[in-house]
Amino acid sequence: MNSEWCKYELQIRNTIVNYKVCVMASVYKINKGINKPVEFKGLKAQYIWYLGGGLVILLIVFTILYVMGFNTFFCLGLIAVLGTILFIQVYKLSNQYGEHGMMKKVARRAVPKIIKSYSRKPFCKK
Repeated sequence: MNSEWCKYELQIRNTIVNYKVCVMASVYKINKGINKPVEFKGLKAQYIWYLGGGLVILLIVFTILYVMGFNTFFCLGLIAVLGTILFIQVYKLSNQYGEHGMMKKVARRAVPKIIKSYSRKPFCKK
């Protein structure tokens, strides 16, 4: 890569050393192409956000437990177990439902199975 934003200068003891930094985007591919869902390490679309939110919640739970005076190893063990469960569940949901599947399932629950009408008025034309 010969672009300017990839080149940096490092100053050590009044000597300027040029070095090149490769961008992390060249290592991890996030988008597969046009009109395809965002996918990162097997997680699709909104499940990336679910995993990130779950990790933030685990960090807050660890902080609260640590401040309350629980043993550090107990806190780490609990968070490790909960984090493992979180990863397994999010990957399971991502593989089971895909990009829009879970939203479709939630929407399907909102549709009534039976519509009862005790009058003929909606079906009669005047």
